[in-house]
Amino acid sequence: MASPLIDVTELAAALAGDRPPVLLDVRWALATGPDRARYLQGHLPGARFADLDAELAGPPGDGGRHPLPSADRFAAAMRAHGVRAATPVVCYDAGPGLSAARAWWLLRHFGHADVRVLDGGYTAWTAAGHPVETGEVTAAPGDFAASDSRTDTLDAGAVPDFVASGGLLLDARDAPRFRGETEPVDPVAGHIPGAVSAPTGENVTADGRFRTPADLRDRFTALGAAPDRRVAVYCGSGVTAAHQVLALEAAGLTAALYPGSWSHWITDPGRPVATGS
Repeated sequence: MASPLIDVTELAAALAGDRPPVLLDVRWALATGPDRARYLQGHLPGARFADLDAELAGPPGDGGRHPLPSADRFAAAMRAHGVRAATPVVCYDAGPGLSAARAWWLLRHFGHADVRVLDGGYTAWTAAGHPVETGEVTAAPGDFAASDSRTDTLDAGAVPDFVASGGLLLDARDAPRFRGETEPVDPVAGHIPGAVSAPTGENVTADGRFRTPADLRDRFTALGAAPDRRVAVYCGSGVTAAHQVLALEAAGLTAALYPGSWSHWITDPGRPVATGS
């Protein structure tokens, strides 16, 4: 399994080669939303800004805070950013990949296999002394066409049987949110019964780079993951859960994603809620 990550040295060489990747800048934060202002102040040369709320999610509502965009909506956004069927794509954000992984996962979900996340993001790129540019980038339209035939998701109705039949359901939120001690975003605190706490922040080191594949494999093995065990991930709204799926793949494991995540789970008061560790 090829790594879903690319480091700054490899990316710099790829950009200078005869098949440079399309770059998507996906800087975003839960508290402030898409960070187009930072993008305009400085970004990797040629990068296009991908708005997570407007382009990488559908309208919030019964499907959760960041439901999946429709195939047509996503494909139109990717074509506008110059994504072509035969062109590699590299996604990045400010550093740890929490939002870049959302673009990575969506591109894969909708049929574009040649996509990776820049390990360490914009911070690692500039720390290595590589050039940046400012302002907007206009791309020649791409030809990306979305397919929606992958079986890489888990819906709410399937969650109870998934857990009961021995599947490992990882909760990627911070541990206090999992335990129900605090809930800064959603109206109900707690977690899905049977889930295991696996905070996304533990996938990376202090400098925002992913831990080594061996370290990640040890982490997920300790949580109960195994090559012959089904794994699924959820978070608050399906954004940082994609980071967990990426980390699992970097460790040589595969996982499904529950796109609606906690913000969708709690829209039905009949669904059970657990608290504690």
